[in-house]
Amino acid sequence: MSSSITEKSAEASPAVVLSAAVVTVSDSCARGERKDISGPAVSDRLKGLGFHVVATRIVPDDSMQIQNALVHLALEARFIATTGGTGIAERDVTPEATEAICERLVPGIAERMRLQGAKKTAFAALSRAVCGVRGKTLILNLPGSPSGAVESLDAVADIIPHALDLLEGKTQHS
Repeated sequence: MSSSITEKSAEASPAVVLSAAVVTVSDSCARGERKDISGPAVSDRLKGLGFHVVATRIVPDDSMQIQNALVHLALEARFIATTGGTGIAERDVTPEATEAICERLVPGIAERMRLQGAKKTAFAALSRAVCGVRGKTLILNLPGSPSGAVESLDAVADIIPHALDLLEGKTQHS
């Protein structure tokens, strides 16, 4: 009897399963020298996909500050999307910061983003974006440009809810 109540209450609260946070990684945005466009674009797209965006943050391209933001937001959201810091420039450290706080990586998700991105631009091959798991939270690095971030998110949007279900322990196959 109690297991059916648990199943029903889990099904009745999709907002918990679909909670999200967005972290913009940018030195110039963190210093207030440039307006953040990518973070709001990702937030808007997540809302359109049915996610409840519970938090947004802007942090500089600093590994410790990125890690701190991800660790704290993983307590609030089931899905975290970062935007920025995924390239090959010296200050692009988002993938390393993400890997440092994740227990497991999910390389197929980042590979799928790069595959779809390569259909639009050869520069997609320069992305070092990663996807990983911290507890029951999925963390995904997106590019820094608004269009690249949204297109990359769209490339994997159909599998994110299933990944979150798996992290929640819903492993039944239909």
